[in-house]
Amino acid sequence: EVTILAIIVATLIGLVTGRGQVTRRPILNRIATVYVEVIRGIPLIVQLFFIYYSLGQYLKLQGVFAAVVAIAICYGAYIGEIFRAGIQSISRGQMEAALALGFSRGEAFRLIILPQTVRVILPAIGNEFIALLKDSSLVSMLALTDLMQRGRQYATKTFAYPETFIIIALMYLIMTLFLSRLVGLMEERLQKRGR
Repeated sequence: EVTILAIIVATLIGLVTGRGQVTRRPILNRIATVYVEVIRGIPLIVQLFFIYYSLGQYLKLQGVFAAVVAIAICYGAYIGEIFRAGIQSISRGQMEAALALGFSRGEAFRLIILPQTVRVILPAIGNEFIALLKDSSLVSMLALTDLMQRGRQYATKTFAYPETFIIIALMYLIMTLFLSRLVGLMEERLQKRGR
């Protein structure tokens, strides 16, 4: 639940941030750039603790909501960098041609630049999603019940530590292999469509 929600929110944050980093508007560009630099410089566990414990006492944040927000903010910065690089990899001539054909800048970005960007960045985005999935195990530090928390509870009762953590590792491996394959299928479909 945390992983899926965080992937969706982080992707939206990343798209806005990446777009902000390449905009000609200096204020938006500066905000996006500062956000990326600050957030990437702070470990995820510190962000989780800050949002859950520090902000949580004032805003009364629920555990899952705090975890999704923290992970999405953290990964949104990394995904924003990926979108920025992808957008900048598309030739400026694409935008100029779209403008010459009567598209607005927004339409040109949404209909011409963004689809090409997605094709370019998909492998890197897939890697970030896999890293996010693995990092979601950190939510157990917030006393949220996730795979790691359940595993620790079970191992504490049964003293079957090696077996429990091998099973947890295999479950994470299966999930990451599934996610990796899903990204691979998306890449194949985009390549077929691009031909």
